[in-house]
Amino acid sequence: MTKPPSDPVDSVDADNAPPSRHQQRMQRYKAVVDKRLAQATITRGVVLVLTGTGKGKSSSAFGMVARALGHGLRVAVIQFIKGRGETGEEVFFRQSELVAYHVMGAGFTWETQDQARDRASAAAAWSVAAEYLRNPDYALVVLDELNIALKLQLLPLDDVLTSLAARPPAQHVIITGRAAPAALLDYADTVTEMRSVKHAYAAGIAAQIGIEL
Repeated sequence: MTKPPSDPVDSVDADNAPPSRHQQRMQRYKAVVDKRLAQATITRGVVLVLTGTGKGKSSSAFGMVARALGHGLRVAVIQFIKGRGETGEEVFFRQSELVAYHVMGAGFTWETQDQARDRASAAAAWSVAAEYLRNPDYALVVLDELNIALKLQLLPLDDVLTSLAARPPAQHVIITGRAAPAALLDYADTVTEMRSVKHAYAAGIAAQIGIEL
């Protein structure tokens, strides 16, 4: 019985086979990525601004807190506007000796209904934040909801920008909150705007432990 001819595909040496279209695309893409990585030679502290109407700004910041702690870095968290509450992140991060956690707000403005009190709380929070922004022992400083305090003009924006510019060279800063001012966006190294597409609250679902609390 005559043996059928072998399949040409099977007979090709895999090591000498021409690259597929996918491989060619990935090779070109890798060359672009490698070039960008080679050009990224600066090592210094960065300022990240997380803003927009969507959920997840503070959540993203606390994810980076966890990342920093994984590397053994010291972190300071200063919360503006938000008042004392048993949030999961506060309970968790207070357990770490590497985290200095300060809840400095009097509550959201529609709850306090007292502009003088709001202004005093913001000033007290900024006084604490400014100390950490001068301390090189802290690799990461989180200024949670600072954007709201700036939007409401509870703090001078110029003071914030001056302190950011004068901070230790290796220190990273994350600033969260809606409506970040344009001058802060211009100054920041990384800006992410979160857009709300859909939120359970609009359907009458209360804030959930482990998700919002």
